[in-house]
Parts: sequence; C-alpha cells; structure tokens
Amino acid sequence: MSTFAEYEDYDGLGLAELVKSGQVSAEEVLDAAIERVEVRNGAVNAVVQKLYDHARQAIAAGLPDGPFKGVPYLLKDLGSSLAGVRTTRGSRFFADLPAPDVDSVHVGRLKRAGLVIHGRSNTCELGLSLTCEPQLHGPSHNPWDLTRTPSGSSGGAAAAVGARMLPIAHASDGFGSIRAPAASCGLVGLRPTRARNTMAPYFGEGMGGLSIEHAVSLTVRDNAALLDATAGPAPGDPYIAPPPARPYLDETTTDPGRLRIAFTTKPPNGVPIEMDQLRVLQESASLCAELGHQVSESDPAIDGEAIIPTFRTISAVNTLWGLQGHPEGREPAPGEVETVVRNTAELAKGINAADYMRAVHASHRVGRQMAAFHQDYDLLLTPGLGTLPPKLGWLDMMMEDLDEYWRRVFGFSPFTVWFNLTGQPAMMLPLGETAEGFPIAVQVVARYGDEATLFRLAAQLEAARPWFARRPAFVAT
Repeated sequence: MSTFAEYEDYDGLGLAELVKSGQVSAEEVLDAAIERVEVRNGAVNAVVQKLYDHARQAIAAGLPDGPFKGVPYLLKDLGSSLAGVRTTRGSRFFADLPAPDVDSVHVGRLKRAGLVIHGRSNTCELGLSLTCEPQLHGPSHNPWDLTRTPSGSSGGAAAAVGARMLPIAHASDGFGSIRAPAASCGLVGLRPTRARNTMAPYFGEGMGGLSIEHAVSLTVRDNAALLDATAGPAPGDPYIAPPPARPYLDETTTDPGRLRIAFTTKPPNGVPIEMDQLRVLQESASLCAELGHQVSESDPAIDGEAIIPTFRTISAVNTLWGLQGHPEGREPAPGEVETVVRNTAELAKGINAADYMRAVHASHRVGRQMAAFHQDYDLLLTPGLGTLPPKLGWLDMMMEDLDEYWRRVFGFSPFTVWFNLTGQPAMMLPLGETAEGFPIAVQVVARYGDEATLFRLAAQLEAARPWFARRPAFVAT
C-alpha cells in the first residue's frame, strides 16, 4: 500500500508523535489514510464525502502543534459544521443545503488539536436509527462481517475505524449512536457527560439534551486525549458539565484504586439478551474482581418502563422540529425523507406541550434514581448490546410499522438510551468476542460528570485484555 507501511501499527497519539519527531510527515500519514479509503471503502461504504484537497490545504497552511498533529480525521455527515463544506444529514431533503460559513466550535477545537479532516462518514437519515443504511448514500457494512450493520447512526465512522482506515473518527450519540457502533465494530466509544462538548454556535443542545458529539477510537488514551482537546462550554451554552479536576489523558495512567463496581443483566425494557453478551459481561465483572475491585450484581432501581416511551416522545418532537427547519421553509416532498422519519414526525403532531414536559421530567427522574444508585457504586457494567449486530435490512427505515421498528432497535441495543436520558458518561469497551472472533463489548457507566473514573478503569482493562491487535479478516489479509 503506502510507503508508510506501519501506519496501522499506531493509534492517533502514536501517529502524532511520529509527525512531531519528524519520523514521518503529515503528508505521508494523510496519503496512508487516503490509500486505505480508496482500497477498503468499496467494501464498507464508510466515507461518503472525500475532502482530500481540503486536508492537503490544511497541511500546507501549517498545522497547530496540538496533541493530534497530522492525524487524519473523518467528520460524521450530521452536525459537525465545517466551513465551506455541506452536510447532508444522510437525507435527500437536506442534501443540497448551502455550506455553513463558519466552523462549529467543536470542529474548531478538532482543528486546533492538529487533526486533518479528509472526509465525511456515512450516517442514517437524521441520525434516527441504530443502523447506517440511508437511501441517499446506501448502507455501510460492518468490517467484521460485511453482511451485518456496523450499527448507527455513526456507522460510517465505526466502519472506517474498524477497517483501520484511521485510528479515531468523529461520532455523535442521541440514543446509542456512538456506543452501539463502537460495540459492533470492536472499538472504544464514549458518550461523554451531557454538555461536556459544546454544540455552539448552531445549537444549545441536541435532541432535548439527549445527544452529544465525541468519537470512536482504537484506544482508550486517544479517546481521553480527544476529550481533553474538545471539552468545555462556549459562550451562551444553556448549561455546562462539571469541569474535570485534571486532564483525562492523565487518568489513563492513574491507578483507579479499589472501585465499587456493580453489574446488571437486566435491560430496562425486559428484552432477552443473547448468551454471548451475558458471558462477556460476566467475564468482565470477574476480571474487575481479579484486578482488586469490589464487584457485585445489582439492578438499579429505576423506572425502566418509562425509558423508551420517554425517548420516543422527545425524539419525535425533535424530529418534527428538525424537518420544519429547512432554509427554504418547505415541507419534505414525497420520497424526500424515509418512512420512519416521516412517521416519527407525524407521531409528534399528536404530542402536546404537557406530554413533552412529562417526558422531560421522566428523564430527570431516572437521572435522580441513578444518582442515588451511584451513592453505593462508582461504576455500573452492562452488556454492550442485546444481540450481535443484525443483518443489513433488518432495521429498515422504510418500514411502515413504527412500533415494530423501535421494537427491533431496542431489542438490539436495550442498554444505551438509558444513559442519554440521565446524561451520564457511558463507554463501550471491546473486552470479548464470539467463538468465531466477532467482537463483543461491555458498557461501563459512571456517575454524572465522572469521566475520570471511567478512563482509569478503561485503561486498566485495556492493559489486562488488550484488543488493538485484533483486526477484521478482510483488513488482515
């Protein structure tokens, strides 16, 4: 492939060290990333907009001396406003919108970290699924099994990192859209505490506070260093996350001490969980005990039956609001939005203001219930997913039966939306695999504002059960 044949042997921070020391140039690193996109993207359909010239111009202009100087980066095709570059949101309805004039604050911080943006990754329409099969760009494929979904909505990002096109990529999470793809593709995926990363200047919050931007990555330390680079409020933000005591990267080299860790196999919606998911959870709990932590099974006392109806109310109203935000002030024409998006917006028309406020207060109530739980436990472990990623076509956004659609979504990923409602930081770690070698994750959840403890344990688990060397067969060959 590339003259820089060792490209895939490094995570993001490792590549940046090579660039800073002069062992390789940023141009060589970019060329290595581009070569992999050109060779592998046909199989996984992860990159839907190539910004190679944009990347080369950024390098030529001089990169900031940030922690990720010279590291290639993909932006999800949803949110993440990049000046002069359009965002389609995975939708025909928004595909021809004019490009923004200025970067979002988040993208500006990514650039100051030295990241080299060279493309946009695929997403489902408006991020309203845990698969990545938009009618506009076609489906992304899981690099571990090309017949399966990489999950979504950040499916293109996870497929690209899982296929080793790059070590870290932008993602966002409104009901699992960072964590489910990370779990599906053998990656680290963190949804930070609510408001940890700002959405300024275009938005004060996403999906009523449920959504947040961050990344999927190959290593824990990359995930931590990126959060150091992007975290913090911007002027005018409606609320902010509690500031950390010190850099998150420092936490990855800090002994976590003896933590009080609970684990649960009980999903809020009561769906069955596949045995491999439960086995890896039990193995991970046992590993935590071997590492000296106090581990016990404990089911948080929460209003589990309210979680999915609460999410559906909040997401429906926000979907309707989003579709009413076309700059031309028009409604979608027939065929311009997918059936699930259309029907979700129609559902919102029957939701009144009191219904919406009941949903908001229900999410706050679950947050208080989890805060009480965390008085006794530092962390909670859950299965990453309920099942292996389904075959492409199962989570069909052209399905007319909206109830069946959401039943399938939350049968696949029953544990993720819980923590969008509470605003807690939650991380997927690829700690296990099936007998055939398909990755299986465990979700680790911390109290509100406490990413520090997450990173300490995650780094300890990564050292005990390293996953960096595991690669999909089509990449390894």
